[in-house]
Amino acid sequence: MVDITRILRRDCTLTDVGAQSRKRALELASDLIAAHVPELSARALFDGLMTRERLGSTGLGEGVAIPHCRMPCPAITGALLKLAQPVEFDALDDQPVDLIFVLVVPPEETSAHLETLAALARVFQNPDYRTRLRNQSSGDALFDEFVGIMRAEGA
Repeated sequence: MVDITRILRRDCTLTDVGAQSRKRALELASDLIAAHVPELSARALFDGLMTRERLGSTGLGEGVAIPHCRMPCPAITGALLKLAQPVEFDALDDQPVDLIFVLVVPPEETSAHLETLAALARVFQNPDYRTRLRNQSSGDALFDEFVGIMRAEGA
């Protein structure tokens, strides 16, 4: 079971994020995470995320992406962004993305990495959950809704 509150911080959950591109969204997420995890460099995190994106888009479809990478950090950490306007993400369904969960995982956390990705994918595949998340108008409300959904799913 994934304890999302050990991964996602309230202050790493934002709504109405202004990003005109996938690259800019990943830059903003990298800056946000690095501001709260001193062991991480925003630039190194951004580079890691972009390297992973070059291997294949992390856009799942239905307006959702879960960009992720492995890098030395004290624990699995993440950020949840709801963009003001969807951006092109080369998603599987060719639809733009407005919900982004960025995940950073220590290199040795292989099973936890896969378990967390699977739990996130399950939540984001549910159309009701996506709607509920998109309807949140503040970072606090988005955080509370997301944590509630993850707990309801037993994730």
